Amino acid sequence: MELRTGIRERQLISQRLVVAACGAGVLLLLLIVRLSWLQLVEHERFVTASEANRLQTLPVPPARGQIIDRNGIVLAENTPRLQLSVIPEESDDIEQLVAEIRARIPFSDDEIRTFTSSLKARRRPREPVVILDELTDEEAARLAVDAFLFPELRLQASPRRYYPFGGLTAHSLGYVGRLALEELQDIDERRYAGTQMIGKLGIERAYEEALLGQVGVERVETSARGQIMRTVERKDPVPGDDIPVYLDIGLQAKMYDLLGDRRGAIVAMDPATGGLLAVVSAPSFDANVFTGGISSARYRALQNDRDTPLFNRALRGQYPPGSTIKPMLGLVGLHYGAVTWQTRINDRGFYQLPGIEHRYRDWKRWGHGQVDMDVAVIESCDTYFYEMAVRLGIDDMAAGMAPFGFGRRQGPDVTGTVPGILPSRQWKRDARREPWYLGETVIAGIGQGYWVTTPLQLATATNVMARRGTFIEPHYAVRPDLEQGVPVNLGTPNDWERMIDAMEEVMHGEKGTARASGQNMSYRIAGKTGTAQVIAIAQDAEYDENEIDERLRDHAMFVGFAPAEAPSIVVSLIVENGGSGGSTGGPIARALFDYWLIDRKGGAVPPDMQFVEDVNSRVIARTYADGG
Repeated sequence: MELRTGIRERQLISQRLVVAACGAGVLLLLLIVRLSWLQLVEHERFVTASEANRLQTLPVPPARGQIIDRNGIVLAENTPRLQLSVIPEESDDIEQLVAEIRARIPFSDDEIRTFTSSLKARRRPREPVVILDELTDEEAARLAVDAFLFPELRLQASPRRYYPFGGLTAHSLGYVGRLALEELQDIDERRYAGTQMIGKLGIERAYEEALLGQVGVERVETSARGQIMRTVERKDPVPGDDIPVYLDIGLQAKMYDLLGDRRGAIVAMDPATGGLLAVVSAPSFDANVFTGGISSARYRALQNDRDTPLFNRALRGQYPPGSTIKPMLGLVGLHYGAVTWQTRINDRGFYQLPGIEHRYRDWKRWGHGQVDMDVAVIESCDTYFYEMAVRLGIDDMAAGMAPFGFGRRQGPDVTGTVPGILPSRQWKRDARREPWYLGETVIAGIGQGYWVTTPLQLATATNVMARRGTFIEPHYAVRPDLEQGVPVNLGTPNDWERMIDAMEEVMHGEKGTARASGQNMSYRIAGKTGTAQVIAIAQDAEYDENEIDERLRDHAMFVGFAPAEAPSIVVSLIVENGGSGGSTGGPIARALFDYWLIDRKGGAVPPDMQFVEDVNSRVIARTYADGG
């Protein structure tokens, strides 16, 4: 049996101490190496990570540029609003968060769907997503009381696009709305880092690049829970450019007032520059309902409205031009030698092609008798233009009318336009794969058949008449680079002046089709009425609008300019199912010219803003009534 000795125990303890010391020394050495590695090699990486946790770079949205009318009246501006958003990375349960907010602030299922869509469309990590676009002071106060419970929420002031005359300008200015998923593929994300809104229609869309501005940057220090403690560095955003436009809000209001509850469109131009003074489509809608996200119920109501308030009749409505094109077509006939000013025909109330029994009727059942070009324009003789069209031929007709702007989109900054149809042999072959028939040439001579135009095109073509043979593109913004005219090489200067004299007689002559509207005037109007057929009338039938459904009646049309000798305004208008252009279109045009030339003295006198606001209230009242 081995006896314990003190010497052996001391040796064992010493051995163990040496081993422990060596182990500790190795661990200490490893620790020193690791610390040295972290301090010397990994220093920059960890400093960056630490700074990233402590500092955040946030975009600062720029103020969107204003849109200002010719009198300096703001048509589109930015107003402050309280917006509630969330940073998804800071929330453990988004659905639970929304439920808790909804318990404090009631909001709709539409707003929840919009929030869900915004979550999917998020472009960057830690990007705030809007839950509610606009809160009242009371709602903000409720959330502020419990703010400590929701550190992931952000309640902040942000600008909202506002249209003071949203019903009067909706179809010209358009509106801004949330970025859609498909739009994200086409934009520069850096420029839209601070906003979720983009111009959707009209001027807002055409000048999006200029109106948007340049986003700023702000570096902020945050707490461990992500709350902003202070601003470390800031680069201010650059506001968007203000866009001055030719639009006159007083003239817009007058047009809506004159149209009343009727469906229609009116376009007014400045003949000197091609600037659009007014673009009206009735009925309209309040553009402000779209800027914060329109409810599905209201949107469905607007979509399903029988009168289609969302449809821009001025730029997209396609109507047969009817007799409004007769002065232009007359110049084409003179240019190509189909007729002269002395060419006369005997109008018996109808026209027939040789060897064909079908009769193309004149609006005047018993005819106009002996008719030359002057009489044909003044009294709007269909039979004369039937004959001239056949002599001219569809190919020369199309070639001569194209320089007036028919058959193509117009306006470098006018979005959403359609080309219409300028009929020709080639067009029919391409569009319908069918040959052209002579009977189609006949009815094209009075602006019927395949021929369709927009009110904007008619205003532009009439402006060529007002400028005595110079075409200029219509445009909204005040831009000298868009005001260069292009000569229309038709006829002689005398032909243009004589045709304008005939248009004056339409308004002021004893047999003019709009003579009732041209009486007792201190100035002279050069105009032309038109009646566009909606349904065909049988050969042996007689048109009686009292026996026809209101929406199947003829459209009333008018084009003209004043003063005739030195025009300051050009107007085209259509009243859907309004009947005769002379009895319906003429009085509206007369009232517009009086307002512009007498009441406003060519636009030099500012508009009556109380009148403008009253008309706007009536226009948007329909939007809210139909939208729920």
